[in-house]
Amino acid sequence: MVLDIMQVILFMLIFKFVFMEEKDVEDKILSLLSEEYPEIDFTASEELVDDGILDSLTITGIIAALTLEFGITIPYEEIVEKNFNSIAGLARMVERLQE
Repeated sequence: MVLDIMQVILFMLIFKFVFMEEKDVEDKILSLLSEEYPEIDFTASEELVDDGILDSLTITGIIAALTLEFGITIPYEEIVEKNFNSIAGLARMVERLQE
């Protein structure tokens, strides 16, 4: 029974991500992060880390949220400014890690 539920969940996740386009991923990330961090305007800058809008604790939370939402593992090598400076950068990273 538990295995059947896990298979259904896995199928739903795979189906959901296979058919998402890049803009959909960006929209999903923006929605997710805006809900988790309503005090941060993720569209205010294309340099969220460099401008000091995101700190290390927030980045850790973003990693956790993306891991849970997209079923990915974000390796240490991917935790760089270019991936976290913008929603577009986060979307590119998520898509790359889903492959």
